[in-house]
Amino acid sequence: QVQLVESGGGLVQAGGSLRLSCAASGSIFSTHTMGWHRQAPGKKRESVAIIARGGTTTYADSVKGRFTISRDNAKNTVFLPMNCLQREDTGVYYCAAGRPGRDYEYWGQGTQVTVSS
Repeated sequence: QVQLVESGGGLVQAGGSLRLSCAASGSIFSTHTMGWHRQAPGKKRESVAIIARGGTTTYADSVKGRFTISRDNAKNTVFLPMNCLQREDTGVYYCAAGRPGRDYEYWGQGTQVTVSS
């Protein structure tokens, strides 16, 4: 059974940084695309950053230049360092895994990120 466990969220002042991690159990890293999503209060969940099996990355326009997604296949872990955080980055951040070209099939429980002014 695949499990995704996020960590690294917290409270930070605007302009600060956090580093999210997502540890995956089960052998999915060789077959799955990994992504970070977030859901702000009262808003729909949105994709933040995606990393394919080969390392190709995609970012939402709102986080380009501030967030960097990476993966350590040997440790089955995905990282999301977030710099220059803004209040608009506040939300619950979810890690997800899915086969290329398909909907995400595995989701973590989420980790809260709160950015204060």
